Amino acid sequence: MKRKWYLFLLVALMSTALIVSGCGSNEKTTAGDTIKIGFLGGKTGNHAHYGIETLKGMQMAVEDINNAGGLLGKKVEIVEGDHGSNSSEAASVTQKLITQKVAAVIGDPTTGITKLAAPICQSNKVVLMSAGAVGTGVVELGDYIFRDCLLDAVAAPVVTKYLAEDLKWKKVALVTTTGLPYSESLTSIFKPALDKYGIEIVTEQNIMEKDNNFSAQVTALAQKQFDGVIFTGYYNEGALFMKEMRKQGLQQVMAGGDGLLGKELYEIGEEAVEGSMVYTGFAVDTNNAVEKTKDFIEKYQAKNNNAQPDMFSAQGYDAVMLIADAIKAAESADPTVYREKLVQTKDWKGVTGTISFDANREPIKSPVYLLEVKDKQFAVKTVIPVTD
Repeated sequence: MKRKWYLFLLVALMSTALIVSGCGSNEKTTAGDTIKIGFLGGKTGNHAHYGIETLKGMQMAVEDINNAGGLLGKKVEIVEGDHGSNSSEAASVTQKLITQKVAAVIGDPTTGITKLAAPICQSNKVVLMSAGAVGTGVVELGDYIFRDCLLDAVAAPVVTKYLAEDLKWKKVALVTTTGLPYSESLTSIFKPALDKYGIEIVTEQNIMEKDNNFSAQVTALAQKQFDGVIFTGYYNEGALFMKEMRKQGLQQVMAGGDGLLGKELYEIGEEAVEGSMVYTGFAVDTNNAVEKTKDFIEKYQAKNNNAQPDMFSAQGYDAVMLIADAIKAAESADPTVYREKLVQTKDWKGVTGTISFDANREPIKSPVYLLEVKDKQFAVKTVIPVTD
């Protein structure tokens, strides 16, 4: 009886060993096993352009990775987390991505929602890489929080200098979207820059996101003399604000950050936004683009009816590639393992240019592209190197 019992125990132990061994093999080599990258953004709603374009860039990166053999012997898969441009949904969507075992979260393209998602990713030790959060106080939320975009703190002063020295602006009206972290942050950066370069703020006006009637604010502007408008909000409100300015006979142009970057600016604003200026960390500049960037532009156009990529699609592409290269260097898709390789990124060549992370994990990027709305499209007005 004992002999039979020992034989039964031996068979059971061998079976368990085979099952465990099989599980380990399945995790590493089974066909169809994937490394999941989460997309966090809005595919609908007020900020849909940012989310849709970021996702397009991410999809192109994943396609390139998989066509080249995958990552650590596995295919890469995007898990989409669409919050519909609704900040109240951001936390639950972020948490859902984490429960789906993503190796990283790419997003959000906006500063405000990134700040909502960051503590969740940090507490779960999942890397978050924003491809658009350019405002202040982002990476300070945790050592798993990164971004690959041109910072407002770098770009706004550079553009202000250009407005003062090249366009000879002396006085401006400053328009802030109250309650919008991106806008309030950008305003706080522009104010000292304007003072530094001798540009006077003759009036400050506040608006609210999703407002569509700006007659009172523009009437207040009409009482002042100024050379241009510094608008720190998003494209929907920017377009409508400029239409109201033209309606009231004001002909000054608008300058602002990449929150204005979207075809909706000129689709909604029409003739009213001609001459408006938007800075960005990426633009289609084929005369000076390196081969990798030209290849990205051509592939994007082939997939999008010859439309041109913008900052969000390009930075979405680079965000995935940065994560992928860190995973390869660490030989692990575990964020607690590959995070250190990401921190060490120096002189990394992406489609948006060269990226290094400083001691605070902030991206160091140059140059600044200043775009101008011309004939209902964005055109490069000037390219400004970052020297300070």
